[in-house]
Amino acid sequence: MNMVFSRRLTVPMETKEMYPLTAAMAETVERQRLEIKKIFSGRSDRLLLIIGPCSADNEDSVIDYITRLMPIQEQVRDKILIVPRIYTGKPRTTGDGYLGLVHQPDPGAGPDLYKGIIAMRELHMRAVKETGFACADEMLYPENYRYLDDLLAYVAVGARSVEDQYHRLTASGMDVAVGMKNPTSGDLTVMMNSILAAQHPHDFVYRGWEAHSYGNPYAHAILRGYVNRQGVTHPNYHYEDIIYLSQLYAKIGLENPAVIIDCNHANSGKDPFQQPRIIREVLSCCRWSEDVRRLVKGFMVESYIEDGRQEVDGGCYGKSITDACLGWEKSERLIYEIAEQL
Repeated sequence: MNMVFSRRLTVPMETKEMYPLTAAMAETVERQRLEIKKIFSGRSDRLLLIIGPCSADNEDSVIDYITRLMPIQEQVRDKILIVPRIYTGKPRTTGDGYLGLVHQPDPGAGPDLYKGIIAMRELHMRAVKETGFACADEMLYPENYRYLDDLLAYVAVGARSVEDQYHRLTASGMDVAVGMKNPTSGDLTVMMNSILAAQHPHDFVYRGWEAHSYGNPYAHAILRGYVNRQGVTHPNYHYEDIIYLSQLYAKIGLENPAVIIDCNHANSGKDPFQQPRIIREVLSCCRWSEDVRRLVKGFMVESYIEDGRQEVDGGCYGKSITDACLGWEKSERLIYEIAEQL
């Protein structure tokens, strides 16, 4: 092999011995998971709002942000279920830029995977313990899921991972709702095949173990827009896109047909200030069509304490060092606006 193995990461957290959950924390996670599953199965008509920073770059500011969501959740709990984003990995295929907490627990330093795994688990544990929120993360690396499998309430599979068989197989064995994003090419059949695979049982090798999964009936679609071969951005949150997705679901016959609308990325052209407008349009479509209303289960919003983004060494507390985010005041106003329209 043309690589060097520096150390074996036999992290005790894999068996949850080093950083175990208390009974109260485990109950919080299970309760959040069940509430999310009710939304996807249609047993609850609440809207799911997965909201938070593009990447979890600073433990204190992320917890600060999530803490601010607590009183808002109490105000809108009858209409909206908030799931904070704690995204600990960042896809950087060229190696440029911040790689995420799991690689760079200190954004200004180089990679330290051992410390990163510990930091990743500690941050999710702080959120559950201090705020009562079990959170969402992106499954960038399927092998890392074991470090968080008792903590997460929701998992997303990104646009660059959705075609990967290992991601699909791992998703089929999860006991949480898993969202499959459309690929960067925009081909919805790829996304639907990923959902189909995740909803079925499989036998495969996982971290050196022979594994059998039972299928995940809560695997579902996430529409995030796409970029064509000419580099032109195309959104896919419009009425016609959602109706077309509804038809694909009907043709394949998957369980619990559902979609989450990702309001940033290619849907907004990475302009975070377009996110409220996108939500307003989709909610209008829900009022126009019962088919759309049944399919749309919620939204993803990239939001942080400060508007916009900065460089890694920018030094502004609560401001994204990856994709630009909607600031706190605008985000708070947006959540209450959504609740008023439901």
